[in-house]
Amino acid sequence: MRSHRLLSAPAIAALGALAMAPAWSQSDISSSALDTEVRLTTDQRSRGISDSLNGPSAKLVLQWAHESGFSALAEINSVSKKQFTGGNGVGMLLGLGYRWGDPEGWHYGLGLAAELFPGAGVEAPHSLHPDTFEPQDLRRTRFNSTLAALEVGWGNLDARVVNVLSRDYRGLSTGTVCGSLVALRADPTAGLECYGRGDRSARGTWLLDLSYKMPINATTTLVAHVGHQQVRNFREANVTDYSLAVKHQRWGAEWTAEWVSPRTKARELYQVADGARLRATDNNRVVLTVGYKF
Repeated sequence: MRSHRLLSAPAIAALGALAMAPAWSQSDISSSALDTEVRLTTDQRSRGISDSLNGPSAKLVLQWAHESGFSALAEINSVSKKQFTGGNGVGMLLGLGYRWGDPEGWHYGLGLAAELFPGAGVEAPHSLHPDTFEPQDLRRTRFNSTLAALEVGWGNLDARVVNVLSRDYRGLSTGTVCGSLVALRADPTAGLECYGRGDRSARGTWLLDLSYKMPINATTTLVAHVGHQQVRNFREANVTDYSLAVKHQRWGAEWTAEWVSPRTKARELYQVADGARLRATDNNRVVLTVGYKF
């Protein structure tokens, strides 16, 4: 079977930040505020999976919040062109939200978001010939997604539920998921079974997160997180991710050291062609980040 088209399929990842409200602030004295932040990181991770092919990345974050509870978020960051093929190496997250409640007690949030990778997409077969099992019905799947989010928290504990509204989620489709399993596994049985379920979409995928922030002192915070990606119609793409981060304020910047540990169900979906070799993007790693707000 000709499988070279599938080898350039991206590592599948998910929304790394809720496109709702920025962090609670009790010091705002104006009716609204706009924060600008630049972040440099050794590895851009989304739900534990690398978006930058295990390499460094830069991100610009714009957060606007109104005293009424309405907010907006825009993130622009660099991603790997080898993962997000056909694109310009840029990923964007745009969101609107509303948040209310007591930041030290029960608090809630609602939001809508769009994650965009301009120009990026991959062409893959959405079915196999019934007699020869040759790939057919080639279609282009884009990586853009739209999402709806609900957040519920109590004090330093936050739970978040995100639902995928778009047909595809970050390039997940019958062509990319089933095709990769057929092309990259020595035993294509799982891929054939995947195709046997018919042409499906990832709409309705759930992204679940639970985080706890523990202040160590006035400048240092410990953040523990667990997340789960439950992909509708493509259980092979399910991911559970764990992380433990230390955040420290120093010299006007926030410094973060984070241990990231994803657990993938089918590792083939997280292998990316880099020249003549395949590179895994779901490995455990310590990620270092520095962010500076203007």
